Amino acid sequence: MPPRSSTTPPRAISVTVAAVVTCVTLLIAADAWAHRRDEYLQAARLGIEPDRVRIELDLTPGIAVADKLLEEIDRDRSGAISESEARAYAAAVGRGVTLEVDGQPLEVRLIGSRIPSVESMRIGEGAIRLDLAAAAPSLSDGAHRLRYRNAHHSDIGVYLANALVPDSNRVSVTAQQRDGDQRELTIEFTLRAASALRVLPHLPGLPFEPTVVTAATALAAAIAAFVAGRRAAVSK
Repeated sequence: MPPRSSTTPPRAISVTVAAVVTCVTLLIAADAWAHRRDEYLQAARLGIEPDRVRIELDLTPGIAVADKLLEEIDRDRSGAISESEARAYAAAVGRGVTLEVDGQPLEVRLIGSRIPSVESMRIGEGAIRLDLAAAAPSLSDGAHRLRYRNAHHSDIGVYLANALVPDSNRVSVTAQQRDGDQRELTIEFTLRAASALRVLPHLPGLPFEPTVVTAATALAAAIAAFVAGRRAAVSK
């Protein structure tokens, strides 16, 4: 019987490394985030696809600044956030987000949003979720650079930004660079032609991506529970 290869497929390595980096970043930020009562946490996750860029943006106001944010969102002072008010605020946030690929500006569009209740925001437990996307220009095979910047509420904003593991095996993230406050993220990535890809058979004994993803998901859930516990302790 020929010896079994111990080489890990490149895609599995990419998933593993990206999952570890993301989880470590979350762990570092978790303790500080639990104590921020007078700041506006804005956490962005960017997914690069061959034909578009997706942004998942979570915005969580601290207890001390929640009323200020609610004054901007609840324009009629009704004590509840209507659909039109939610759309208007989401559009305002989106206007503060800029994307460029290889120096070419992209048009960022809002594709979905979720606004929590007024009560949950006032006690520091409500996170605004925005789903944004931008169509990418036709890109050649090879190396490219994506630049993201968030200018929303720089007076009270605290920022996090990370690249997601690409859904497409045509895209590989090779580097991430952030400015000091993480308002700006530059992602280096490579794009491969579909014809250049080949399916690698799964060999016995080699890591399989769903296992890695499942482990990363469990770790992310543990981090979320840790953050929730710290926040609860701070609010007492």
